[in-house]
Amino acid sequence: MNLSATLFLAFGMSMDAFAASIGKGATLHRPCLREALRTGLIFGIIEAITPLIGWGLGLFASQYIMQWSHWVAFVLLFILGTRMIVGGLKDKPDNYLATTTRYSFWILAATAIGTSLDALAIGVGLALLEVNIIQTALFIGMATLLMSTLGIMVGRFIGPLLGKWAEVLGGVIMIAIGLNILLDHPGYLH
Repeated sequence: MNLSATLFLAFGMSMDAFAASIGKGATLHRPCLREALRTGLIFGIIEAITPLIGWGLGLFASQYIMQWSHWVAFVLLFILGTRMIVGGLKDKPDNYLATTTRYSFWILAATAIGTSLDALAIGVGLALLEVNIIQTALFIGMATLLMSTLGIMVGRFIGPLLGKWAEVLGGVIMIAIGLNILLDHPGYLH
């Protein structure tokens, strides 16, 4: 793979994380750049690790693992999204502003894992090609760091406009990403 193909792949892989970060940023109370970078780092590191895992699995037993990855991603994102929707629908005034200034590492890591399972599948495919998997994984991680950081900051401006509905929207985005992963998988009814 040449550099331009690697960059397209990297930014393509980061789009789910970008959408999830917008939802997360919208539900935080005025997230600062430091929190956006923290989120970007968590998402970027996990997104860089998953193609490496997929590459390793691709060398060994990919047909057994990959047939279930889309279901794992869907269930994880569905649970996280439902949790956000329920939290957003709890009794809050219409002019509600978020008071949470930071998500726990575990919530961000679970979200990042859910959005990075497609990178796992890409890693399996890359095992069949002659690519520098370390370089490719680093590009994917850096693109995701950039896009997730940007997503939190975009969400910062969307959140106050939506008030209490920002958390509901964030949950809907999570579920939509999970559904997209599930429906895009060629054998999703297996």
